[in-house]
Amino acid sequence: MTTGIHISLAAEPLFHLFGIPVNNSLITGIVGSLVIMALFIMAAKRVTLNPKSKFANTIEAICEMIIDLIEQVIPDREKARRYFPFLMTIFIFIVVNNWLGLLPGVGSITVQTAEGTAPLFRGANADLNTTLALAIISVVMTQIYAAKELGVVKHLKKYFSFNPIMTFVGMLELVGEFSKMISFSFRLFGNIFAGEVLLAVIAALMPIIAPLPFFGLELFVGLVQALVFTMLTLVFLAIATSDHSEYNHGEASDTHGHA
Repeated sequence: MTTGIHISLAAEPLFHLFGIPVNNSLITGIVGSLVIMALFIMAAKRVTLNPKSKFANTIEAICEMIIDLIEQVIPDREKARRYFPFLMTIFIFIVVNNWLGLLPGVGSITVQTAEGTAPLFRGANADLNTTLALAIISVVMTQIYAAKELGVVKHLKKYFSFNPIMTFVGMLELVGEFSKMISFSFRLFGNIFAGEVLLAVIAALMPIIAPLPFFGLELFVGLVQALVFTMLTLVFLAIATSDHSEYNHGEASDTHGHA
């Protein structure tokens, strides 16, 4: 009896915990979170004991890269440092889980479940639930930061107004926020899921040597997708926290002065 390639669009549930299904992508996401915590705990210890170690320098270089990216979009250094923990968390979580999904055993190690045989591990970002959760976190945190920077009342004026035209514009803005969630989640999910399917097909047709170039390509794609998600979050964060009313007032004053 021949077995085909196992490809499932949805993550497979492995067991239930207090009535809640626990699927294989959640297991991989938990493993990824533990790996991230272990890496940064190790890095913190290395920086304390041996600041010149290669491992500590690598983690520091990644942090500096993200800070530099933030400062290119938000020149205010204090503001950039304030957003750094959030954006760094998003980047590291996505890139680590993208790469974990490429490891040998992910998708190939199977277990018996109540519904049949299912892979024990599945790439966390190859599950639309994970990418949708990341998209919701990105959009909601952007709104929270904007409310902190501008004040709750001024921020809500972007969406609600007594002026009918501005109310319509505000409704379009709200629709735009929901469309960001859809765009974020499907972009990341589509790229990662397609890459894993490609590797599975190539490995089934020509194992051992043929998948290696594609494996390297998917490592690069995983990094790029993490950067794209982080940069888009940063850009939307910069737009949401900028005070357009003050800018427009200043521009109007300059025009009046020149006149």
